[in-house]
Amino acid sequence: MAKKQQKKLPRRKEEFTYHGYKIEELQQMNITELLPIMPSRARRKINRGFTEGHEKLLAEFRAGNDRIRTHLRDMVILPEMVGKEVEIHNGKEFVKVELQPEAVFMYFGEFALTRKRVSHGSAGIGATRSSKFVPLK
Repeated sequence: MAKKQQKKLPRRKEEFTYHGYKIEELQQMNITELLPIMPSRARRKINRGFTEGHEKLLAEFRAGNDRIRTHLRDMVILPEMVGKEVEIHNGKEFVKVELQPEAVFMYFGEFALTRKRVSHGSAGIGATRSSKFVPLK
């Protein structure tokens, strides 16, 4: 049986660090050790406790599931999630996102935008002064 290959992260010029800690060091820490170096909003969310849905999602990550789909846009990305692929619902469809080390302590919702970019078309006939007198045939 072939060995299970681990997904490789993109090559960087220098290794990613967060407040002086490498991603491997962050992955070894438990949540109480991570709290002092977390941003305040993520720290507050974790101090208040995870909901049942968040606990379920964390259990899926820890179980090593390949395909994780979620509607939980308010979940904080923890170091143990780095390198995994997750599909996040944006209100219409699931957006596939690979979690990079730079995404640590951000929220899932930041990576699955709910609004599309507006791109306006050209003006129609009669929309401008000059196009009023253009013959239609």
